[in-house]
Amino acid sequence: MATVEHSSSVTANFVTANFANTDSDDRQLLVGRMGPWQLVRLISESELARVYVVRPVDAPADQPANYVIKVLRKEWWRDPHAIEMQRRAAWLGRAVSHPHLLPVLSAQVGQAPYYFVMPKLAGKSLSTILATKKHLPLPITLWVARQVAEALSALHDSTNMIHADVKPSNIIVSPEGHSTLIDLGFAHSETEARHWSTRPVVGTLNYVSPESVTSSLSAAPSSDLYSLGVTLYEMLAGKLPFVANSPDQLIRLHREMTPSCIRQSVPRLPKPIASLVHRLLAKDPLRRPDSASAVAEELMRLEIECFSCR
Repeated sequence: MATVEHSSSVTANFVTANFANTDSDDRQLLVGRMGPWQLVRLISESELARVYVVRPVDAPADQPANYVIKVLRKEWWRDPHAIEMQRRAAWLGRAVSHPHLLPVLSAQVGQAPYYFVMPKLAGKSLSTILATKKHLPLPITLWVARQVAEALSALHDSTNMIHADVKPSNIIVSPEGHSTLIDLGFAHSETEARHWSTRPVVGTLNYVSPESVTSSLSAAPSSDLYSLGVTLYEMLAGKLPFVANSPDQLIRLHREMTPSCIRQSVPRLPKPIASLVHRLLAKDPLRRPDSASAVAEELMRLEIECFSCR
């Protein structure tokens, strides 16, 4: 697929606004060791895992730490489901090679401690960017969404697997605007049942497709497209299409309610973009675009048409 290059002024403004002073010195006090990897510092943790910046133990002490390691927390070492999630993410990260999917370089998932190693990405999560800057330039918004669609296309076509957790916190945007889809722990095939209540991940339900929370329907690649649609809606409108006070209410909204027209929030948004957003958010999976690759192609056309928009 051809690449749309963005003008230096648009990209420079994006970098200046969102990535000033993001470099950090990783040559800090060491915090431990995991197999052949030296743990330099903890960068994030969840109920399931901790993520550290690391370097090989035999690397010079002044060498920058250019890798991250995701370690399953000890309290989950006897949980088959948690271990399987770690193994699945490690396998997919090594099985699919694509510039917008985070690769896995090495892993230990056959015995405790369970971990896998990835390149350290420059940039911030899209959720962090949106928390400080509600609206990105329209060409950048379409560019980020298109890159995610390309990542989903590679995942769907290469493995017949569904990402199942597409959301801004799982999209890393570099200072240059390069976007990478991360966290394959919830990925699964269409025949596997993954009920939402088994997911200890804050925020996932804001982006979940209606069929993912309906026992009579199974998730499919189109479910990822719905989640991408929620993400695109949020990027454009500066808010989520559905907000609720409880998981049950949020699920009901995703299943039953039509989101307000995005042009009510963004009146100057071109109609073809609004049309794509609402087709992605269709309740019926059959009414969504045919594939992630089709979405990527449509986003590319819209990028070109909106190249000079702000």
